[in-house]
Amino acid sequence: MKHLIALITGLLAAIAVAYAAVDLNSASVAQLDGVKGIGPGKAKAIVEYREKNGPFKSVDDLKNVKGFGDKSIAKLRGELTVGGAAPAKAAK
Repeated sequence: MKHLIALITGLLAAIAVAYAAVDLNSASVAQLDGVKGIGPGKAKAIVEYREKNGPFKSVDDLKNVKGFGDKSIAKLRGELTVGGAAPAKAAK
C-alpha cells in the first residue's frame, strides 16, 4: 500500500511539473521548443534575443522577437512566465 501511495504521489508531482509555465529567462531552446506554438526556430530566436538584450521583463516583451505578434503572445501567455510567480503581497 505504501508503494502505491508513493507511486501516485510521484505521478501527481510529474503532472504538476509538466503543466508548469516555462520561464522565458531561464528556459533552454529544448524547453521552449516543448511549448505548444513554439517551434525550434522560435525557441532559438527567444534564447538569442535574451542573450543579446538581457532578461525579459514580461511575456509581452516577446513582441520584440521576430515571429511573435499579439495573437501568438495571447495564445502563449498561459504557458510562459518571466522569473516565476510574483511574490505575494504582505498583509497590512
